[in-house]
Amino acid sequence: YSSRHMNWLHCCWGVGAAISPYIMSYCLIGGYGWNSGYRSVAIIQIILSAFLFISLPLWKKNGSGSKNGNGEENDTEIVGLRQALKIRGVKLVLITFFGYCALETTAGLWASSYLVLHRGVAKEIAAQFASLFFIGITFGRFLCGFISDKFGDKQMIRYGLTIITFGIVLIILPIGTNITALAGLIIVGLGCAPIYPAIIHSTPSNFGAENSQAIIGIQMASAYTGSTLMPPVFGVIADNINIGLYPFYLLFFAALMIIMSEKLNRTIAAAK
Repeated sequence: YSSRHMNWLHCCWGVGAAISPYIMSYCLIGGYGWNSGYRSVAIIQIILSAFLFISLPLWKKNGSGSKNGNGEENDTEIVGLRQALKIRGVKLVLITFFGYCALETTAGLWASSYLVLHRGVAKEIAAQFASLFFIGITFGRFLCGFISDKFGDKQMIRYGLTIITFGIVLIILPIGTNITALAGLIIVGLGCAPIYPAIIHSTPSNFGAENSQAIIGIQMASAYTGSTLMPPVFGVIADNINIGLYPFYLLFFAALMIIMSEKLNRTIAAAK
């Protein structure tokens, strides 16, 4: 798949993430109860699953090995976890992915609390802009689909990190209006857009197609570790120190990604 397809694939994730809160809101406001919201999403999932099962014959089954010129299967050794971790640059991309998902999830989950408790933004407005963060990711990935093949994964990651950093700076700026903080949150979402798809798409190029299946698997593990652990860590910081540290917490992970991704680029270039 091209980088364009990868961005649009993850754009579809954003569509679901963006509309699901509205489904729940509609059910609650309409007096249908919270369980109706879950029921509605379950029906959508069942319909999608049915379409997937119907489409199974369209998918070609790929074996663990690749075919040679005579159409025979090559004996390709399956890369294990220990072997994958020994490949140059793998640990760097795992840290980068960990940092990205830590930033994205923390930014989305704690945005409303930060805006309300620290910036004094009305709850309704804060909730709307927290949703716009995910819409920013979705719209950004849709746009990235048109330009990612031209610029390449490495540059798309750099552009994304630059935009994220700019958005965080807008959130931090100590000026009398909250407009910059609200705009900064959306800009951070736009900056997040190309990074996840670009990291996944660049895996075969960086580490070899024969290693990509194993490496993508541990990349996912690292990503979900960041998503699971780092937002609660910020919760502890917010409770015991100050929720105003929210943008600085995001900035830490942005800096971590910049350092690790650039070191990865140098490592891959040296290996080639």
